[in-house]
Amino acid sequence: MSHSQDSNPDQPMGIDTAPDFKVLYRNLESALAEIERTDNVAETLELLLDALVTRSGKELGLKGGRVYKREEEDYLLCCSFGTTGDAPVGVRLPPDYPPHLKTLEDGLLIMHPGEPGYDEIFERSVGVEATFAAIAAGKGNRFVIGFSIDGDVQEERLVYSLSAVRHVINLKLEQQEFTGMLEQARAIQESMLPDSCPCFPGYDLAGRARPAERVGGDLFDYLRVSSDVLGVAIADASGHGVPAALMARDVITGLRTLAGEDADIGDTVQRLNRVIHQAALSSKFVSLFYGRFSTNGDLAYCNAGHNSPLLMRSGSCSELEPGGPVLGPIPGARYEHEIEHLDTGDTVVMFTDGVVERENPSGEPFGTDRLRRLLDAGSEESAERLVERISAAVDSHAGGLPPSDDMTVVVIRKT
Repeated sequence: MSHSQDSNPDQPMGIDTAPDFKVLYRNLESALAEIERTDNVAETLELLLDALVTRSGKELGLKGGRVYKREEEDYLLCCSFGTTGDAPVGVRLPPDYPPHLKTLEDGLLIMHPGEPGYDEIFERSVGVEATFAAIAAGKGNRFVIGFSIDGDVQEERLVYSLSAVRHVINLKLEQQEFTGMLEQARAIQESMLPDSCPCFPGYDLAGRARPAERVGGDLFDYLRVSSDVLGVAIADASGHGVPAALMARDVITGLRTLAGEDADIGDTVQRLNRVIHQAALSSKFVSLFYGRFSTNGDLAYCNAGHNSPLLMRSGSCSELEPGGPVLGPIPGARYEHEIEHLDTGDTVVMFTDGVVERENPSGEPFGTDRLRRLLDAGSEESAERLVERISAAVDSHAGGLPPSDDMTVVVIRKT
């Protein structure tokens, strides 16, 4: 009689049949640790299962098997593992094959020759000589894994063991899928960050973004509006991780599309806000500071709910505040702009929450006052050196505590 995953899972097992789950999980974890990540999920499964058979095959009564991958409506054999008979790649599992349907329904199956539905001709064609087991794995049963049984079968032990194997495989596949999403988001974010600072007459520029996780919600960008005008933007999406990174990306992409020399900078941000409102979740928002620096020293800027950049000049410090609310929640929000004139030595420092809100072990934030004192002390330094000093000072203040938020700094000095 065939056994599905829910045959007897809640019944107590005898001492002679109970598997040593600690050893099984230890072997699975060791196998996972030895596998280098690959974008080919089937290859990952092959490596994992081959290691499993090598380490625990004798105890579990497994000598090898086959991995079938769903391709549209069919399941095609994509690889084999362990020591088993020839299993030609590309063989199609009959869609109406009873053991296959039962595996998809229950998640786990053990089948002996002679049982109703067992097709000896088909099983022999994929290298199965006697009893086999099968599990469905992956999101939406993306894979079916068949195991060739070696010797006598202790079915209750095998059911429990393969249930554990299926659980670990599903966790591995979910982790790999999530890791793949993170890598894609990180690649997107890195592609949005400037490769280097542009050469813009009359200015010294530097910027650095550092995510708290593998990907973050901070971005900055340089936008060449014309030969005489350079746009500089810094954005911070609420939260961090993948959703924040994608929202910050939308802001920068939208700004690149909308920014222009002839457009009123407040109107540009206003239009961008409407775009973000339509694209974003209602619970999310993005702060933005956007400034257009001209070779004649004029700075036109709009602050959409962002940390007010600091303007350092002749020993004084002021904040660049005017603008409007954060982008996203209010589609009809209006945004104003201001114009400052920068003289030689004047420095604009843009930053995100991760700079001033970074706490030390006592819970004290770095704060804007510390940042002002640091900038005042480095008034003669280059933009790049100031960025380095700010990052180092914030890390030193944190006393070894890991950052809880992304950190971005952009410095622009009139030369």
